[in-house]
Amino acid sequence: MSAPPGSATEIRAGSGVPMQGYQMVSVRPLALPGVYEIVPVRHGDARGFFSETWNAPALAAKGIAVSFVQDNHSLSAEAGVLRGLHYQAPPAAQVKLVRVVRGSVYDVAVDIRHGSPTFGHWVGLTLSAEAWNQILVPEGYAHGFVTLEPNTEVVYKVSAPYSREHDRGIRWDDPAIGVDWPLEGRAPILSDKDRQAPLLADAPADFRYEA
Repeated sequence: MSAPPGSATEIRAGSGVPMQGYQMVSVRPLALPGVYEIVPVRHGDARGFFSETWNAPALAAKGIAVSFVQDNHSLSAEAGVLRGLHYQAPPAAQVKLVRVVRGSVYDVAVDIRHGSPTFGHWVGLTLSAEAWNQILVPEGYAHGFVTLEPNTEVVYKVSAPYSREHDRGIRWDDPAIGVDWPLEGRAPILSDKDRQAPLLADAPADFRYEA
């Protein structure tokens, strides 16, 4: 399932006030509820660039109100490294804001809220340092990505700290989900933990949909 074209909303960073051509951030809803593409603007000159990669008041003005408590940074040495599908169960559930600072990934979110009209559906988005885009993944979703280039670095914010007790996973290749990973016929490079993750049907029902 791919995200349909959405209408981007341009808001002035720090205020939520529409503004033309200065300090803009683009927010676009993707195909599943609560999943967004966020694109901060880079202000460049001869020295390089400056960018506000997260501005809480600006995003809260668009209904994206979240407090982040931990930043994570991963390096994947090879193309085809697949990390996922991961989530944390309540009360340690996490909202994630994911971006790429070097290279590129295909990033995936899967609705795992039992009773949801989109339970088991997925949405994918290419994130890259060049595009400077991010994906916001809410609680109740499993998340993963596959690297498209060697030496790709991913940085992401989370709304709850890591908890080994609540750490969970879903099989990356669960046929009931059917993520179309862009592996081009290659086998992914996986951790032992991800290789042994259960199918969605066998995973605990950690999230329930609330209309």
